[in-house]
Amino acid sequence: MALKGLDIFKLTPKTNCKECGSPTCMAFAMKVAQGAVDIAKCPHMSDDALATLSEATAPPMKTIKVGTGEAEYTLGGETVLFRHEKTYVSKSRYAVSVSCCEENMDAKLEAAKAVDYDRIGERMHVEMLYLDYCGDCDAAGYAEFVKKAAESGKTLVLGCTNVDAAKAALDVCKDSKPILDGADASNYEAMSKLAAEAGVVLGVRGGDINELYDTVAAIEKLGNKNLVLNVGTASIKDAFATTVQIRRAALKNTDRTFGYPSIVNVGKLAPGDAAMQAALASLFTVKYGSVIVMESMNYAQALPLYGLRQNVFTDPQKPMKVEPGIYALNGADENSVCLTTVDFALTYFVVSGELERSGVPCNLVISDAGGLSVLTAWAAGKLSSTSVSKFIIENVEPKVKSRKLIIPGKVAVLKGDIEAKLPGWEVIVAPNEAVQLVKFLKDMQANGEI
Repeated sequence: MALKGLDIFKLTPKTNCKECGSPTCMAFAMKVAQGAVDIAKCPHMSDDALATLSEATAPPMKTIKVGTGEAEYTLGGETVLFRHEKTYVSKSRYAVSVSCCEENMDAKLEAAKAVDYDRIGERMHVEMLYLDYCGDCDAAGYAEFVKKAAESGKTLVLGCTNVDAAKAALDVCKDSKPILDGADASNYEAMSKLAAEAGVVLGVRGGDINELYDTVAAIEKLGNKNLVLNVGTASIKDAFATTVQIRRAALKNTDRTFGYPSIVNVGKLAPGDAAMQAALASLFTVKYGSVIVMESMNYAQALPLYGLRQNVFTDPQKPMKVEPGIYALNGADENSVCLTTVDFALTYFVVSGELERSGVPCNLVISDAGGLSVLTAWAAGKLSSTSVSKFIIENVEPKVKSRKLIIPGKVAVLKGDIEAKLPGWEVIVAPNEAVQLVKFLKDMQANGEI
């Protein structure tokens, strides 16, 4: 059961040293109880108190790390059932399944690299490979297949219930910290020992949710709590029910036996049906798949799916922003005209898209406006003549020779003040709507104004 603020306060050193960032130990204890601050922030907490509090204040769902380097991902650690309550912590990760006995294995491994693009500063790509052991090849053959897949640099999930094949595969890939998804009621002791010795996460499965629960409990008794839960492929209904019940049991009932991330194999729930797999991947992105496995991934599936994930796994209390800076478009250089707008992601992508469509070289200047839209930022004082001129002087003038600045039409009122604060600059007011920028810039270019 979670501790209250007063319970936590009793274990603090009560020095009110402020080194944790809070004015008093009581304030710190209240923040820890709310989940706003980690208990380790207190530098004077005793080891015994830390051990007691770390266990009591840990999220009901365990945080699991898989992969290494740039391919390291965090799964689990969730604290709420619904995004509007607070925020989701660890985004769903997408995997493509490949079987060791597939004839087009090489082509499928290569195709998994095809989807790779950036959206609002985040890389969108297939993050994992789910490597199925079909049983037709021997342990050495599966290990060779895994070794080839490991060359992709993606995080691996070994879908293998055969202990010998799993051992051979781990011998060639354990350093990359894969998931060994192969423990069930018949082999969990051997699989748990294998995963523990290799230092990798163990995937657990069961014939139904009750068997899954019992198997997880038995593995925990062996001392292994580095787990993910495979929700099964009996049917779409069962997989969905199991995924939701696992999350509810962990978060609402604080049952830590089910407090682990999940694996959902939509490729096996809807084999051969790419459209249904995309729909199911969307469903389990929201409810509550940690690793979602598909048969393949193309741009038609990826674009809406990754967009959904990015929207779901952002803090609803924090707007989506792009980094402030100078974005050179259409081959712009230091002599190209400058345009400015806010850092709200939607505004940036709408404006930059129209600027790119115009074909006119220009420097898009983005200053910190709190992630708000143009009029909202202006009304809140985040977009002002002072903020714009200060950013131009500090960040643009040392890099850009052009002294023409185009500002959004909806804040035309700022034109005079900006010119007064930026001597030598000509401030031009753009149209009110981004869609009008193409004609506006082309006309200016034709008239020799830029």
